Amino acid sequence: MGNIYWVHVGMLCLYGMLILPSFCQVDSGDAATAVYIVTLRQAPASHYQDELARRGHSFRHGTSLRRNRLHRTRHQNLTKPVRSHSYYIARAHDSLLKKVLGGEKYLKLYSYHYLINGFAVLVTPQQAEKLSKRREVSNVVLDFSVRTATTHTPQFLGLPKGAWVEAGGFETAGEGITIGFIDTGIDPTHPSFQDDKSEHPYPVPANFSGICEVTPDFPSGSCNRKLVAARHFAASAITRGIFNSSEDYASPFDGDGHGTHTASISSGNYGIPVVVAGHHFGNASGMAPRSHIAVYKALYKRFGGFAADVVAAIDQAAQDMVDIICLSITPNRRPPGIATFVNPIDMSLLSAVKAGIFVVQAAGNTGPSPMSMSSFSPWIFTVGAASHDRLYSNSIILGNNMTIPGVGLAPGTPKNIMYKLVHAHHALNNDTTVKDDMYVGECQDESKFNQDLVQGNILICSYTIRFVVGLSTIKSALEMANNLSAIGLVFCMDPLVTSFQLNPVPMKMAGIIIASANDSKILLQYYNSSLEIDETSKKVVKLGAVASICGGLKANYSNDAPKVMYYSARGPDPQDSLPHEADILKPNLIAPGNFIWAAWSSLSTDSAEFLGENFALMSGTSMAAPHVAGLAALIKQKFPHFSPAAIASALSTTASLYDSIGKPIMAQRSYASPDFSQSPATPFDMGSGFVNATSALDPGLLFDSSYEDYMSFLCAINGSAPTVLNYTNQNCLLYNSTLYGPDLNIPSITIAKLNQTRVVQRTFQNIAGNETYGVGWSNPYGVSVNVLPTRFSLANGERQVLTVIFNATSNSTAASFGRIGLFGNQGHVVNIPVAVITKISYKYNFTTS
Repeated sequence: MGNIYWVHVGMLCLYGMLILPSFCQVDSGDAATAVYIVTLRQAPASHYQDELARRGHSFRHGTSLRRNRLHRTRHQNLTKPVRSHSYYIARAHDSLLKKVLGGEKYLKLYSYHYLINGFAVLVTPQQAEKLSKRREVSNVVLDFSVRTATTHTPQFLGLPKGAWVEAGGFETAGEGITIGFIDTGIDPTHPSFQDDKSEHPYPVPANFSGICEVTPDFPSGSCNRKLVAARHFAASAITRGIFNSSEDYASPFDGDGHGTHTASISSGNYGIPVVVAGHHFGNASGMAPRSHIAVYKALYKRFGGFAADVVAAIDQAAQDMVDIICLSITPNRRPPGIATFVNPIDMSLLSAVKAGIFVVQAAGNTGPSPMSMSSFSPWIFTVGAASHDRLYSNSIILGNNMTIPGVGLAPGTPKNIMYKLVHAHHALNNDTTVKDDMYVGECQDESKFNQDLVQGNILICSYTIRFVVGLSTIKSALEMANNLSAIGLVFCMDPLVTSFQLNPVPMKMAGIIIASANDSKILLQYYNSSLEIDETSKKVVKLGAVASICGGLKANYSNDAPKVMYYSARGPDPQDSLPHEADILKPNLIAPGNFIWAAWSSLSTDSAEFLGENFALMSGTSMAAPHVAGLAALIKQKFPHFSPAAIASALSTTASLYDSIGKPIMAQRSYASPDFSQSPATPFDMGSGFVNATSALDPGLLFDSSYEDYMSFLCAINGSAPTVLNYTNQNCLLYNSTLYGPDLNIPSITIAKLNQTRVVQRTFQNIAGNETYGVGWSNPYGVSVNVLPTRFSLANGERQVLTVIFNATSNSTAASFGRIGLFGNQGHVVNIPVAVITKISYKYNFTTS
């Protein structure tokens, strides 16, 4: 358990308990030192586990190892020998460091031994250079930073009458499946994670071997049969001197709220009442309410996280034998080097996939620009964010009969009564002027105001950039307005606040935030035109504007859902940092991510508006990814031997292309007025489409890819062989180095450059009953497509090869899109999106040459 040891020693330094003085004296603030991730050539423990499994299989059955690639048997009963091998690897790391850096100052943070054989170490660049020259060492990479990228959605996804019925009802949905969350931790006291909320006892998850870290913040008993493991990883952050044990919690406890939120979306208990600011917003449930939760905290509110800690968390999750890993995190920049796919996090996740773990990652919140994707690799299932049909809208009716929309989970003013509006600048006491306090319009300090001018009126405040960065809060303004006996509160948006996703915030009194700067201008024009001002003193002598606030506690339901949210990162997938487009479709699909109610940490300080609340309403691809992780648990429960690629196939090929009323899904194209800048979504916006939970449990046909396929894909990247060898200790000569992105057997086809006839094949297997399929397709603009065969019949277990021939018919560098559809006579429909970016026709090639 080397990693826990190193983290806790770091904690001792932080607490000032200098038990190991020489250890704690490492100067993390010294610019000459940095954290490096070092990988060795020797195979990790998981490869040793593979070998043990192969030997055992051969001994027991006396047969070859050929088996259906769709089925991946998780290793069982191999814990003792693997742990012994892991201990041996950790000893080898210590020995190497002593040999190379003996007598010098260094600090080993982690030993990685399960998915990759390596360690994280704090050293100088010169020491890193020494390590890189050792023949045992294959790769030395500088650590880098990462960041976090939230319950009506079960109903919107049709779970109660669909996928949960398949699983035997919500009482068993996801049972026996363990999801590992790499995030900001968890609040174990939340009712969403208790194991006594059902008459049906939780089972102990088979083969899982995780532990529950015990600290003062996370006492004994925090874990149970629902929350089965919890650990934290912060060694890299500690060495940088930015970790504060009291604010960041040196434990698995969630001081941010993000991790608690995401875990409850996937796995939260069924039927937990959502009460915020004294208002009831229905009941909460995770996608797989009976699945188990394993928490690996590697991100923190104040600074995000670092790859060295994230890799340690992933390595531990895989060693504990989780079934699914959910990462609502993305790198802060594209990884440098030969390809975006080849970085410590993605390569450790490749080993996790090899071990049979399905990996889900948020696409990132960097949309809507093209190629803004922050999740890159084909073995990772990337999820973008979409709206769902439930909305919370609010509005204010002015005295001139104009209605202005806004947001705010607030009650309204008493019906049919208009109240005077007073701007904060016109309600100040005699000792305060706007010139003296330029921020007084934000309504944060009641001592600056005259209660006689505020009492019984609706107070107008300014929502500025200071609210966005947390220097001012809605909560403080509400407290001030309440203490001054205002009847309500309205926030006008500062024109300087742009490109900001404003979530509806809870308010205990009548209130509204006008999210549009233009609408705010309209309200202020009405207000100013109704004032009576003394010409001599220039002071307001009479308030003439009146209004009533409608309130925003009641949910409304929209028909134009889902749609791709403007902030959701878009394809094409960048292959490198230049960037060139990769022949891989990203995102894989979209899922609900906007205005999601889910559990919140009781001590979270991430959002002042939800401080002290048990639930919060959040938006982002971070909220979309755990939806898919939970649905993947339902698939894994029904098909326990599915490989990660098979689960990805089931989710992708069954995704929906249409919204609730049968129209094509739309995508928002700008931050400003996103609902007025929409167009039909393309595969670079939504991947295969919007997740269809029920259909994913009955996909009909499955596409599968193996670890060997992904290795061949990596080896086909020009100049990648040395880097691949460094990360995997495997020679590209052993793999087919002509298997390019379009050749991966995934349920999509992306061609970055089409300048000659391109033949692509896909192989799939029928897992349903006997069925005959017809094949149809639409051509991307400027491309001719031919698909063979156009009709085929398959019995259960039989396979079919589909051949797709592409030719460019015109010249263009603009991406164009098509689809291939497989339509079964028993109702199965398989969707294969097609994207072609640069097109150079053969005629053009011939003429210019």
